[in-house]
Amino acid sequence: MYAKLALGAYMVAVIVAAFLYAPPAEGLGELSRIIYFHIPLAWVSVLAYLVAMVDSVRYLRTNNLKFDALAHASAHIGFVFTILATVTGAIFARQTWGVYWNWDPRQTSIFLLLLIYGAYFMLRSSISDPERRGRLAAVYCMFAFVSVPLLVFVVPRLYPTLHPDPIVNAAGKLEMNSKMLQVFLASLAGFSGLYFWIYQLEARMHRLSAHWKGE
Repeated sequence: MYAKLALGAYMVAVIVAAFLYAPPAEGLGELSRIIYFHIPLAWVSVLAYLVAMVDSVRYLRTNNLKFDALAHASAHIGFVFTILATVTGAIFARQTWGVYWNWDPRQTSIFLLLLIYGAYFMLRSSISDPERRGRLAAVYCMFAFVSVPLLVFVVPRLYPTLHPDPIVNAAGKLEMNSKMLQVFLASLAGFSGLYFWIYQLEARMHRLSAHWKGE
């Protein structure tokens, strides 16, 4: 209970700091405040897909359906955060490019990522046998994760993009003053904590479901 309250208070403090403590970035003005949400959302997506891949490996090694359920849960969380990152990115695009979507390399990459993990959920829904579903889904999830760093970090930097880089430059280095960096890192930590809290809830729900079914 105290951990939940602490996380809630921490996230409120991060949101307040994003609007009242951190100064606007040069060249972007008040629009730059979206980075305290957009980038952490994208980061949590990568983190969630990584955990899903690890749980998939654990399932293949143990044949314990608990790990299949956790892999599914983490991939689902990652999928939701990817959608939120896409939405916040589209809002950013509307204000900087004049349109919500123009198939920029970064937008195309995240769209492909949604397709890849959308196919993962379709695969799971098409197989009724739990063990067969777990094996096929685990193998797919492992290969799917190979695309994550490529689509998130590599491919968007191989092609010309309209995506502005006044904060995270083309070399991948942060260019922020101390206040912006403090809020940015605090936001990354807060969203990561939010992910792990949701992940733990999913794990608890699985344990309760298994206990109810007598497994």
